[in-house]
Amino acid sequence: MGNRAGNHDHSHEVAFDGMSPDYKMRLWLVIGINAIMFIVEMTAGQLSRSQALQADALDFLGDALTYGISLAVIGSSMAVRSNAALVKGASLMGMGLWVFGSTLWRVFHGAVPQAEIMGIVGFLALLANVASVVLLISYKDGDANIRSVWLCSRNDAIGNAAVMLAALGVWGTATGWPDLLVAGIMAALFLSSSFQIIRQALAEKRLHAHH
Repeated sequence: MGNRAGNHDHSHEVAFDGMSPDYKMRLWLVIGINAIMFIVEMTAGQLSRSQALQADALDFLGDALTYGISLAVIGSSMAVRSNAALVKGASLMGMGLWVFGSTLWRVFHGAVPQAEIMGIVGFLALLANVASVVLLISYKDGDANIRSVWLCSRNDAIGNAAVMLAALGVWGTATGWPDLLVAGIMAALFLSSSFQIIRQALAEKRLHAHH
């Protein structure tokens, strides 16, 4: 992985650091989308007793904060950007562990979620995330800071599709198991992305220290 990060340094496109008015404008739009959807999904998750919706809402909140940090460190030194990416990786890990823990709790104390609310809100969230992915796709390669933005957007789109499948499963089985299964998968996705971001950020820090 360290070698790949080193090779990336030879390509200006791959090492894109966010210094573009167009990228910043797109990032502001995506922050707005994520902040609104966090409020919508967390409210719906509480009302429908859906763990998957609440996990997805947390993902939206994490993304809004992640993108805010990304905007703040654009133009900073590689060391600052790498440290910001490490903070984001650690926060994703924290969210993943929280979702795992609360999902386990729901296994023993949960009620059957309301599939209709899950499906409708999951579809709204999917539309929001497709819009975010379209806004950011041309900037998906870059340093750890930029890449973390792309990974979060991609995770969201996957998560929303999964929430809709969970809603179908809850409706079809009249149990909460599909909801819990999807929440568990999303927790694993958080943790996987966290490791990717942390690994790339550490590789960039080593590269910076070497130079």
